[in-house]
Amino acid sequence: MTQQQNSNINFSGAGKYVLDSELASIVNISMALEMPLLLKGEPGTGKTMLAHAIAETLNMPLIILNVKSSMKLVEALYQYDTLTRLNDSRFGDSSRNVSNINEYIKMGKIGQAFTSDTRTVLLIDEIDKADTDFQDDMLDVLDQMQFDIIETDQTIKATNRPVIIITSNAKKDLSDPFLGRCNFHHIAFPDPKMMRKIIHVHFPKIDSKLADHAINAFYSMREIEGIEKKPATRELINWIRALNTDPDFHAKDIIKGSLPFLGVLFKKSPDYERAKSIAPRRKFF
Repeated sequence: MTQQQNSNINFSGAGKYVLDSELASIVNISMALEMPLLLKGEPGTGKTMLAHAIAETLNMPLIILNVKSSMKLVEALYQYDTLTRLNDSRFGDSSRNVSNINEYIKMGKIGQAFTSDTRTVLLIDEIDKADTDFQDDMLDVLDQMQFDIIETDQTIKATNRPVIIITSNAKKDLSDPFLGRCNFHHIAFPDPKMMRKIIHVHFPKIDSKLADHAINAFYSMREIEGIEKKPATRELINWIRALNTDPDFHAKDIIKGSLPFLGVLFKKSPDYERAKSIAPRRKFF
C-alpha cells in the first residue's frame, strides 16, 4: 500500500477508547510513513487496547503476537511441523501429501499478517520480553516486508503492509537500532480529567457523585506507599461496575473511607491487605 493510499486513512478513536490528539496524530503519521509505532507506558494505560481500537475503527482484522522471553523469531514467522510429517510418513493414514513440505508449514502471527488477503493490524505485545537479537531481526523482517522459509527455499512477501503496533512495559531497555526504526509515543497514565472522560464513555448514565468520589478514591489509593501493583484504568472500571451492582452501597460512603470490593482494585495479597488497613484512615473528597 502506498503512502498516498495511507493518507486517506484516518484514526481518531473508537467507541470506548478515549485518546488525546497527540496520540491520534502519531498513529496517523505512523500509518502514513509506514513505520511501526512503539508504545511505552505502565500496565493499564491502554497500549494494547489501542491496537484493538485501530482495528475496530479501520475495519481491519487484528493479529496479536504475544512475545515470550524464550521466543525465537522463526516462531513468529512460521512453524514447520516435523512431528506430524513424521507420523504421516510412518502410518500413512493422512490425506496430506508427505512429499509436499508446504502441507506442514503453518504461518506464525507475522506470517499471517503478511499473507492475509486484507490489510491487518499487527500487534506485537510486550516486545521488551524478547532478547535484543529477536528485536533487531524482527525489525529487519518488518522493514523488508518479507522472510524466507528455509525448508522450502520460498520467500514470503507481504500481500498488504500491516499497521504495526509494538508495546513495551519498559521493563528492559530496547536497542538503539530498534528505537531508531520506530515511531515512539509514551502513553502517560490518565490524569483525573481524562479519567472522567473514560469513565463517562463506559458509564454514560453514571451518578456524578459516584464518579467523582470513586475517581478521587482511586487516585488516592494509587498513591499508597509500598503498593507493588497499582490499580489501572480497567480496575477502576470494574470497581465502579461492582459498586453499581451493590444495592446497599451509597456514593457518600466513600468519603467516610468505606471502600468495598478492594479486591477488584488490588490483585496482590500484600497490596490488598495494605489498602484495606489504610482506606478507613483516608479522606476522599
